[in-house]
Amino acid sequence: MNLVPPRNAAPFDLTGRLALVTGVRRGIGLAIAEALASAGADIVGVSKELEPDGGEARERVTAVGRQFQPIAADLGDREAVWRVLGRLDEFERPIDILVNNAGTIWREPGVAHSLEQWDRVLEVNLTSQFLLAQALGEQMVGRKYGKIIFTASMLSFQGGINVASYTASKHGVAGLTKAFANEWAASGVNVNAIAPGYIATDNTQALRDDPVRSQAILERIPAARWGSPEDIGWAAVFLASRASDYVNGAVVAVDGGWLGR
Repeated sequence: MNLVPPRNAAPFDLTGRLALVTGVRRGIGLAIAEALASAGADIVGVSKELEPDGGEARERVTAVGRQFQPIAADLGDREAVWRVLGRLDEFERPIDILVNNAGTIWREPGVAHSLEQWDRVLEVNLTSQFLLAQALGEQMVGRKYGKIIFTASMLSFQGGINVASYTASKHGVAGLTKAFANEWAASGVNVNAIAPGYIATDNTQALRDDPVRSQAILERIPAARWGSPEDIGWAAVFLASRASDYVNGAVVAVDGGWLGR
């Protein structure tokens, strides 16, 4: 039976914890899974196109001596979300850490934004995350321990251009983070979010390949570099660990200073 970590445990040690990470196949989700595993956690990884054996995510997690359980699921399909939760009921251990990282984006001017794409972006980025947090949060509240981490965005604070559904969903993630934190903090469940800045992933490859756009972005970032997925991974370790026990409802910007500029 998983117990609340003792107060004298190393503050960033996740040994014995079980973490569910969505969007684990690449980019930020992959880095978060690897970072949590490096701190001692075993990982349940969920992604739409995750290989049956877990692919690179399994390789990185097992390379540091931790266990990896793959689940392929399209979180834009509500029935698939229920199936993921059903799979978790088969495990002998409860989920201690939920990282709601999976997301999708659709770029289209607001006057032409299709309702079909609006529904899909909100389903993946907000509704599926609500359902997972609701179900696992209930279990965590019952055990008086748990860590829930959402992936927010710079567009949880800003409007962006041609990304109405994504911006709406990420504002929703920030609000949901605070709402659940208010309800569950007194029960020993920490709910927080990470808002990544400009991170060097597949999703930003086109921006980084454009010398004009890339230079304009870099000039706005006080740290004078693109972030790495590992920057987000280690922030997740903090929010998943005992070190963050008094952090509730925070949307932590890991952006090289972008928002402060």
